Amino acid sequence: MKSSCLRRLGAFVLLVPLLLPLSALARAQPLPVPAPKEFYFDEDAQTARPLVLYPGSDDAVQQRLLKVMNGKSRDANLAAAQLAHIAYAGNRADIGAVLYERVRGVIDSNHRLYRSLLWNQGWDLYRAGDAAGALANWRQAGAEAFNNPVWVPPTLALALWTLDRRDAAVRWYAAAVRTEPTRWSNPANLPALLPDWREQDRATLAEIAAAWKQAPPAWP
Repeated sequence: MKSSCLRRLGAFVLLVPLLLPLSALARAQPLPVPAPKEFYFDEDAQTARPLVLYPGSDDAVQQRLLKVMNGKSRDANLAAAQLAHIAYAGNRADIGAVLYERVRGVIDSNHRLYRSLLWNQGWDLYRAGDAAGALANWRQAGAEAFNNPVWVPPTLALALWTLDRRDAAVRWYAAAVRTEPTRWSNPANLPALLPDWREQDRATLAEIAAAWKQAPPAWP
């Protein structure tokens, strides 16, 4: 994606060269992933949702988002988050990372966008090849939540398997199976369970499901 808006955002990145390295370094330290809980029933729709202010991603949409981001609207952070996702999708992770950092620098864990921002940034990091960064985000957004979100077990399993932490990945997948055994025990159900995932990510989860079937971990 080579839009004039992204080029302008590239200039914004040059204005804050220290923002990303300092915050990225803080999250680069390996963080332990807590053990899975027994069940995960909460749909958690407020977290597991795209952050979209205006539908689409063309240059006109980006221009509208940029105007909102630089204004005083309560949607400025939402606009920045959507632009960050668009940047990642356009292979401009440098721009996307700084835009996400901009939002994370001004909201706290009580903000209405906080967990959804972590969830969305996690997916952008994962698809950009940063499974460790994705795992840190998803762990913070979901594994530490009190309401046991349904998206946590398969998502953390995906990141852990990609990081070659396969025993841990199988333990997390087992939490999905414990919660909904008739759904998660059969990999043929994955397209229906995870319609928004890429086929390659569902294929990875199918590998985890096969490893779980071969040696299901005991609970607890």
